Amino acid sequence: MEQRKPEWLKIKIRANEGKSGVEHLLQELALPTVCKEARCPNLMECYSRRTATFLILGRNCTRHCRFCSVQKGPPEPVAPDEPQRVAEAVARLQLSHVVVTSVTRDDLPDGGAGQFAAVVTAVRRLNPGVTVEVLIPDFQGDQAALQKVLAARPDVLNHNLETVPRLYPNVRPEADYRRSLNLLAQVKALDPGILTKSGLMVGLGETEDELTAVMKDLRATGCDLLTIGQYLAPSRAHHRVAAYVTPAQFARYEQTGRELGFRHVAAGPFVRSSYRAAEAFSAY
Repeated sequence: MEQRKPEWLKIKIRANEGKSGVEHLLQELALPTVCKEARCPNLMECYSRRTATFLILGRNCTRHCRFCSVQKGPPEPVAPDEPQRVAEAVARLQLSHVVVTSVTRDDLPDGGAGQFAAVVTAVRRLNPGVTVEVLIPDFQGDQAALQKVLAARPDVLNHNLETVPRLYPNVRPEADYRRSLNLLAQVKALDPGILTKSGLMVGLGETEDELTAVMKDLRATGCDLLTIGQYLAPSRAHHRVAAYVTPAQFARYEQTGRELGFRHVAAGPFVRSSYRAAEAFSAY
């Protein structure tokens, strides 16, 4: 039987001032967002604050993670004008900190790394002084692809571990825990000045000890910033929710992360990898 959501997971209706303007702008520039494609519970809040996380390289993902609602299907051609469209959106939204992510594109020789670099460059060219955070896939462990992204010098490089290694076969069957850890370690080896960040979901069936072990693994790579949020199944076809984690437990996870040495930890039911990323960056 499916568990009922507890009171702390019931979203309060918020004023949607600014939301329609953001939606119109995104439609005009033909820019999808992970906020909408992944059915983020914070979409209304973020759009109302005139911010969004841009999703590049199309809407179709080449992997089949069981937690994610981003659609699967034949990948779309890489759009050469996409970097400029993202840069224009950043300018018109007057963002000071921008987050860019993508679907996983295992079909591309560089996994889409070149497009990430082009977006960072275009955003900075049109928006001097803006800070840029990229949330990247694992590029199948290709260091040359990672170096393409790092050459554009994003301010934050985010790569999510998502869950504990025991759950990878069921939750992220095409991903590899050690490969993802190694990517974060490579960033620090290649460019120690770039902040690294990772995100975890809870409520998938992990134990507290397992989650703590993952946090320790992340710190061993030099990871600076951490987000922890409640997994919410997008549909009955996705991985089920094993537990709803209490706010008190989230507070303990946040405290553990701080004790382990993360420079910033955000943990809570509605925390997502890019949620209020500007605040996390400025707090650092």
